[in-house]
Formats: sequence, C-alpha cells, structure tokens
Amino acid sequence: MKFVKTGLALMLLAGTAQADFSANVGWASDYYFRGILQSPTSPNGGLDYESNGFYAGTWAADVYDGLEVDGYFGYGGEAGDFSYSIGYTGYFYTGDFDDTYQEINLGGGFGIATLDVAIGQYDNSTGPTLDYTYYALTLEKDGFYGKYAGFSQDFSGDYIELGYGTTVAELDVGLALLFADKDLSDTGDSNESLIFTIGKTFDLN
Repeated sequence: MKFVKTGLALMLLAGTAQADFSANVGWASDYYFRGILQSPTSPNGGLDYESNGFYAGTWAADVYDGLEVDGYFGYGGEAGDFSYSIGYTGYFYTGDFDDTYQEINLGGGFGIATLDVAIGQYDNSTGPTLDYTYYALTLEKDGFYGKYAGFSQDFSGDYIELGYGTTVAELDVGLALLFADKDLSDTGDSNESLIFTIGKTFDLN
C-alpha cells in the first residue's frame, strides 16, 4: 500500500469556480504509505481534475517490481469551519509487488485537526479476501504536522508520523519522521525512518 498523495487528494477544496486540471511529479527518498515501506526510493506522478468540490485523478509510483497505479474520485466540501470529504480509491499493480486494494474514503476536519477513515477490501492473491479499516488523526499548523494512524479488522498495526512541508522555489518539499510498530514491518521489528520528499504541481488550464 501507498503514499502521501491519498491524504492530499481526499481533502480537496470545495466550491471551485471552474474546472481545474493539474499534473504532478515527485520523488521520495523512501516510499512509505500508511506506515508500510513500499520501495527504498520512488519517482511518482499523477493527473488531477477538480470542479465545484468534485475531484477525480490518477497517480502512479515505482514500487521496484512494476508500478503502483491508483485511481480516485469523490467530493469535498465545507460547512462553516468544518470540512468533509467522501470518495473512492483503487490501488492496482502492473507487477507482482502486491494485489488490488479498493476502499471508500471518509474525511472530516475542524481547525488544525483532520480525521480520515478508509474502509477497504484487499483481493489478496495468496489467500482469502481481507477487509480492513484505516484511521488517521492529523494535527497540522503552519506546515508542521503530527499524525497517529493505524488499522483494524483483518489488518493490524499503527504508527506515528511527525513532519514539515513547505514550498521552496516553486517546489514542494517535505521531511518526516516515521515510527511504525512491528505489525507494519516485513522484518517483524519496529521501524524508525527519516523520509524526504520533493515534488512540483503544474496547472494545465
């Protein structure tokens, strides 16, 4: 499973005056998604469409054994100081790295706090289909953020992520510390990682 793009895509701005097309490219020193290592390094890129709160897009990343290709769509809005979103995300693979995940995404935010929940199903080519729920509470202010997140149902494990993101010379850069428990590691040990990301978004209108 995947990376930062999902969190960015699922809490889109509502009330866009007109349709907005954009593209993005990026690179991660270590590609982690939801506390799980996907690849020790990964270039990535995607395309997005937004209009009046509705969004759709696709995103792909190198996962060493082929590509991860994601598709997503949904709606995000605001009611006073409260923000909300609902959508769908599918995670697909061109190689043997993993099998398909499909999920419903729910999000809500107030002030500096955001709660994200994903209710999903994993096809699991090596066994029975698995159900999972992912939850994440994020506090963010002035580019600094802290996140506690984890899994329930057929998946287990949790992690803490602390980081900072900003824009330098029109490039989006980020640095994060990740502390994941042993349930999210292939080695059976807890994991601490320092992750650097860089990317750029292009307006296609």
